[in-house]
Amino acid sequence: MFFIPMVAVLAPLLARGVSNWIRVPIVVFELVLGILIGPDVLGWVTDSVFVDHLSDFGLATLFFVAGSEINFEAVSGRPLVRASLGWLTSLVVGLAIGALIAPGETAVIIAVALSSTALGTLMPILRDAGELHTPFGRAASAIGAVGEFGPLVAISLFLGTREPGISTLVLVGFVVITGGAIIIATRMSHGRLHRFVGSTLHTSGQFAVRVIIMILAALVALSVLLDLDMLLGAFAAGVLWKLIMRNAPERDREQVDSKIEALAFGFLVPIFFVYTGVTFDLAALLASPLALALLPVFLVLMLVIRGIPSQLSVPAGASGHDRVALGLLAATGLPIIVAVTNIGTDEGILDSALAAALVGAGMLSVLVFPLLGMALRARSSSRELVLLEAPPAEPTQEEA
Repeated sequence: MFFIPMVAVLAPLLARGVSNWIRVPIVVFELVLGILIGPDVLGWVTDSVFVDHLSDFGLATLFFVAGSEINFEAVSGRPLVRASLGWLTSLVVGLAIGALIAPGETAVIIAVALSSTALGTLMPILRDAGELHTPFGRAASAIGAVGEFGPLVAISLFLGTREPGISTLVLVGFVVITGGAIIIATRMSHGRLHRFVGSTLHTSGQFAVRVIIMILAALVALSVLLDLDMLLGAFAAGVLWKLIMRNAPERDREQVDSKIEALAFGFLVPIFFVYTGVTFDLAALLASPLALALLPVFLVLMLVIRGIPSQLSVPAGASGHDRVALGLLAATGLPIIVAVTNIGTDEGILDSALAAALVGAGMLSVLVFPLLGMALRARSSSRELVLLEAPPAEPTQEEA
């Protein structure tokens, strides 16, 4: 109850402290500090059912925010189609490589993990860099949206307790129910709702926050009842809320978003990342030479399996730096990796050492790939700015 909040406070301070030399995502410090206070190092924090439930809420909130931040008008059409083709390519290649490493259901877990993209982790990075509304940011958003939604569908289809055919029917039922709710949300007039939200923004009613929690709980509960992954419901809840509020006054939308970000990134999401570090099986990883050797292999495979197919989504006129940067961002994955490896270890499909190697690769991807990707993007943007601001060249004597 004390050490996790303490670590959550230390993480942004450390990120700010090193920002003059290198921009490291806060999540990296949360993970590393979680490992430090966990049972394999200092032993200040151990497994806890209560904190485990809070961590699940944090993960669900992270996916809700990811769903609510997608600009569907910007990514729909060709960007979404290309991102989907890229992800399907990643999944097929991942299945082939997973079968070489460990055949059977373990191969499915490896494929889902290596073909995922951490949209919830990338969104704050893109937003802080002012890239969300650029062609580069829209391409990254489309890749991330498919890279999170696609693996969730794969988990529900192939790693549930039902046969794949029945799982498909259940998933279709969930899509129909959720799609119906989204259609109703887009066609209804929400004027009264928007006015009531605005009137309670600074009162103890906080109606918007309460409605968000209700929608999130309802769709997560529906996912659980249908034996689907709960994150599918959390992601859909974010999409639904985005559509409900699309015509609300901009000032009210911004204030509601600020409140949700405070709840998510100020409280629940840090618990998820810190507790992921706490529960990271460092001892099993260090005790297995094979798993330890596979960790850098998985990191490279993430870049190959996810980064190369993402080139289908590169916007027209992108520079070489932008192409590499987009591939690096696409290969950044952690939340799905944590979720799918937890399913694998709970059901006895995945060895704990192999799970630790996958999660460790995800941690390193969050540390390395966005850092390199945004540095390359910044260099490309700086060059574009220089070219735009450069005065026209004086004509030569021959041209004159």
